[in-house]
Amino acid sequence: MPAGPTAQGAGLAGDRVVAVGSTARVLVAAAARALRGVDCADLGHPTLPSRFLPAPEPVRRAAAARAAGRVALTAAQAAEVDGERVARWIVDQYPRERYPALVLGSPHAAAVHLAVALGVPWLPTGFEMAAHWTHGAVDRPGAALDQGAAFAARVLAGNPDLHVRQVHCPASRGALAGVTISLVARWRALPVAYARFLADRLTPRAVVLLVGDERRWPVSDSGQGHSFQLGSPASGLAPVDFHPDSPALRQVLRAAGGTGQGWEPPPVTAAREPAEHGVEPGFTRALGHWARTRGHELRQVRTPHPGVLSAATADLYRRWLRRAGKSGDRLVVECGRLFDPWQVVRAGLVPYWCENATRRSVEEVEWWLAGSEPFSSVDVLPESPGMRSPALAGLPQWLAVAAFGRRRRALDRTAARGYPVASVATRRATEVLRGQPYDLPTPPPLSVDDALAGLRDAGAPLGLAVS
Repeated sequence: MPAGPTAQGAGLAGDRVVAVGSTARVLVAAAARALRGVDCADLGHPTLPSRFLPAPEPVRRAAAARAAGRVALTAAQAAEVDGERVARWIVDQYPRERYPALVLGSPHAAAVHLAVALGVPWLPTGFEMAAHWTHGAVDRPGAALDQGAAFAARVLAGNPDLHVRQVHCPASRGALAGVTISLVARWRALPVAYARFLADRLTPRAVVLLVGDERRWPVSDSGQGHSFQLGSPASGLAPVDFHPDSPALRQVLRAAGGTGQGWEPPPVTAAREPAEHGVEPGFTRALGHWARTRGHELRQVRTPHPGVLSAATADLYRRWLRRAGKSGDRLVVECGRLFDPWQVVRAGLVPYWCENATRRSVEEVEWWLAGSEPFSSVDVLPESPGMRSPALAGLPQWLAVAAFGRRRRALDRTAARGYPVASVATRRATEVLRGQPYDLPTPPPLSVDDALAGLRDAGAPLGLAVS
């Protein structure tokens, strides 16, 4: 086995490795707090200071570089990344109790809402890292690939059970794509820390529920455990929009401070591979083997795109609340990192999560609302991406979502004030939801059978696969 942090018993602390503000990191923090009966009031969201955002591009870029320098990993630190230590850091955040089930999978807030309704933890099947790119540029994807491959090689030398997917996407990361490298490390086997957590914390015959993101994207795969992805489905754009002749790409690069003159995409080796947040097949096989040999049942939920799982979970929550004698007619539309699962349950709200502020994400919630029984109130929390993009929804589209409320139609003014360039902290969602009236007691935990049946009934027409 190659010498590395795992073999040597050293390595960076998990909270130093996992990218600050990454979706999975925020989801774990929120889920662990919810199981303790605590909200997300202490969760921030590191962003560029808003005073830099309207400034000339050189000022913004310098601010981005300084911000990235405080949290991104150096090339030397790549060799200290230890996937097992990250897994231990994740599971150690949860209360030391016994649980009747466990939810794992791709980072999706609806999966966390599902876990909280079940009263169980949620674990990610990968984690994001940010690496320094000292002389980078948003419009040099070939150079980004070279830098990322070198960093990934150092990581993989000590972590053979990881696959590292590099994502170069100015459309979703803006100027930061020119100063840091974004990498998603996905476990190809069940981490020892996860296996121990399952063995110690699950009750006999507990169900293990794996929720996977089934989106596909073109990639360049070296075959050495590192693959490169130009663009992302989370950008709201299509793969063709990252072609050098794309008008949308030119808009994105101008907004991020690039010229587009060096935009030469690396050759694609696979036209339809799982996108960055897909679950590795090896992880699924290892989890299934573990479950079978220990008398547990593995169930899987596969979502073709985030809106499908969000819609099915919202419908499930409505049914769950009504069975407990509550109205189930107050909706909160969350976005990105603006969510708080504990406050949702405390107030008896129905949650719908938009992955981000793209037009596509907002259109999905509009279509779902148009086909749903009306809600008496609709609160909308739009997360500002901190940059401009042709794929983003405008405030009028967010206002149209709020307009579905029969009596209350609320678009959070603080979140909307600097949209789309001035971001707000995760705790803003907590501040808004604390203003909702209490609806106690909270419903008894949802059973796994009821959850799966509800997801199947609501999601099957939309393409959600439950097995």
